[in-house]
Amino acid sequence: MNRDVDVRDISDGRFYTANDLVKADTGGCDGCSECCRSMVDTIILDPWDIYMLNKNTGMNFTALMEQGFLELNVTDGLILPNLKVSGRTKACPFLDENGRCRVHEARPGFCRLFPLGRYYENRDFRYILQTHECAKKNLTKVKVKKWLGIENLGAYENYIRGWHFYLRDTESMLKDSREQLRRQVCIYIVKTFFAADYNIREDFYAQFAARLQEGRRYCGFAEK
Repeated sequence: MNRDVDVRDISDGRFYTANDLVKADTGGCDGCSECCRSMVDTIILDPWDIYMLNKNTGMNFTALMEQGFLELNVTDGLILPNLKVSGRTKACPFLDENGRCRVHEARPGFCRLFPLGRYYENRDFRYILQTHECAKKNLTKVKVKKWLGIENLGAYENYIRGWHFYLRDTESMLKDSREQLRRQVCIYIVKTFFAADYNIREDFYAQFAARLQEGRRYCGFAEK
């Protein structure tokens, strides 16, 4: 999700890499689940998120949609899935009665990042610390890669670059296009990257790379 803001207004003004220390550790979020109750309707999911949820819950994309965990919405001109909130507090569907995450080991990338964010430029990204988002006080220092807790982080970061800039390139291509073409491309993205099952017993990144290559050809983009 694009945010039209000055990074200096939402962060500590620094950029971080995976090996840097940053004041982001919430101490296990003990006694707090505020970000799981008030922000979840903006948690946009990517293909890796769906793959991980499928491995953890046994539900593929179609089942997650049918069971009411996900919904589709327009985000930056494209149709993408997000966690479906419920109730007065707009709570995450995976939040239990004690305010803890039922899929913590497979939590989406957005959740793993928080209160960090990503700043994209020049076909790459760096991490930022969002200073006005987390309700917890006195956060402590932790290495970014430890906070994310993602195995093979280098492959994951490369995947994030590919996915993010594929979406941005697609948005630019569709900016002045006819509604029929926009709808056609949106349906293609949902079917290709989400609805078509990934094999959870095989490496995600290789499967995604093949789909990304196909997706770039479909949109007429130059080979990467």
